[in-house]
Amino acid sequence: MKIFQKEMVLPPFERGFHLITEQIVDNFPKLRNIESGMLQVWIKHTSAGLTINENADPTVRKDFDTFVDDLVPEDYSHFIHTYEGPDDMPAHLKSSIFGSSVQIPVTGGKLNLGTWQGIYLGEFRNHGGRRKLVLTTWGE
Repeated sequence: MKIFQKEMVLPPFERGFHLITEQIVDNFPKLRNIESGMLQVWIKHTSAGLTINENADPTVRKDFDTFVDDLVPEDYSHFIHTYEGPDDMPAHLKSSIFGSSVQIPVTGGKLNLGTWQGIYLGEFRNHGGRRKLVLTTWGE
């Protein structure tokens, strides 16, 4: 079995959901060395998350954003962890809801995503900054 790992840094994104599939593929050429296996994408932050979903219609991204902001509002009066700003604790909760990793099958050196699927970064802070990802692929 072959195993390859790389850390990459995403540029700062504004708050919201951003397709990052191409950036991952472009920054991880070792993916082409896997005929049949898996890719795990891990984010090294507690105020952003990863998910896989619809990659064609940009209104999906807006609906995600609207829904999670309604689900975890910044003005929730019971938050105690507020010293990093009103978007910080909601960002931590959103990150826990969406998760810190995704796994995608690799077939023939390419991600085996569905026709309308893409990998999203959920940026939950107003000024989250650069985000670090760990990319690990394994297989034959």
